[in-house]
Amino acid sequence: MRTQEPREVAKKLKGRNKSSSSSQDSSLDEANSRDDSQSKVIEVHFDGLCEPRNPGGVATYGVVIKMDGKKIFEECGLASAKPWSNEASNNVAEYSALIRGLEWLKEHDLQRHKIVLLGDSKLVVNQLNGKFKVKAPRLVELYKRAMDLIATFKDIEVKWIDRSLNSDADLLSRIAYRKYLKSTAR
Repeated sequence: MRTQEPREVAKKLKGRNKSSSSSQDSSLDEANSRDDSQSKVIEVHFDGLCEPRNPGGVATYGVVIKMDGKKIFEECGLASAKPWSNEASNNVAEYSALIRGLEWLKEHDLQRHKIVLLGDSKLVVNQLNGKFKVKAPRLVELYKRAMDLIATFKDIEVKWIDRSLNSDADLLSRIAYRKYLKSTAR
């Protein structure tokens, strides 16, 4: 997969946020009007990066939420670590994306639906599934926050997916990184 230049990325996303608000609202209304027996699966794709070096660079995230394959939410931004600090890492960015997705679902009262969390970080997925221990002090706090949020959902699972299947969330994390660079270049 070739890396897209910032202009290509901007073209691809131009207009997405303008139309996504009303379509997100109608999808949410539809989701919340169903009873549990008719509940659809909601997928949360999450990804993070830390560039130009990891750790110690700029950690950003991307999250995409879909219902029935239809995008109902997307967001990107800085991870919960100060840029250029030792706390900034790709793992912090991955957890930041996951947590933001869970918070959004909770804010929109979607806890009763079947939720599938999809990420390409084997470390984060295996930590959340209890297969790996969480040792890094910075990750412990994020792990606890994620697990507290996960506990509020009725039916939720965490799955690892190949990076190629997580391209939308990956693209958003890269856009967040480019936005950060652009905002600090002034």
